[in-house]
Amino acid sequence: MTIIGFVRHGVTAWNKEGRAQGSSNIPLDEEGIETAKKLALRLANEEWDVIFTSPMTRARQTADLLARQSGIEVVEDDRLRERSGGLIEGTTESERQQKWGPQWRELDLQFETAESVVARGLEFVNEQIEKNRNQRLIVVSHGSFIKRIIVALMEDETYTVKIDNTSLTIINIEEKSCLLLNDTAHLAGGINGNPV
Repeated sequence: MTIIGFVRHGVTAWNKEGRAQGSSNIPLDEEGIETAKKLALRLANEEWDVIFTSPMTRARQTADLLARQSGIEVVEDDRLRERSGGLIEGTTESERQQKWGPQWRELDLQFETAESVVARGLEFVNEQIEKNRNQRLIVVSHGSFIKRIIVALMEDETYTVKIDNTSLTIINIEEKSCLLLNDTAHLAGGINGNPV
């Protein structure tokens, strides 16, 4: 039984400003570091075998904070990076509307396709099932990436939810069961999340 715990990176200044981050390399802010430390304390009380992370600064910083608390090895994998936001990176919603109009989502602004994101995400998961069968893996990645992969793994659109910073989603891969979805109990001081 292979278990994957998907973790979204801690918060950044751009998250707070509502700026599209995409492939821009933005670091955690002070709050992002503190909330990642809270998640690290939570995960240190659980059994995990390895931490995989997107190489992007905000994800790698989060993974390193988790590893520092638990002593688990961190492995970077480029397939876990966030979806490229193309021309909208660094912009807010109001800036996008001002520049491209209210229908900006319908324009070709050079985003990475959702299909490409899902394909590389599933390639990563399938590889880990083969290499790390019956292990418990943490995957530190990004909101848009995690949201798409959860829906693809569960084959169920009802799992399309906003993924919060430092949230934990746990999936039993072989059974296609979601044990925890977008849980942030550690931010309220708790360490036991609510099952789905």
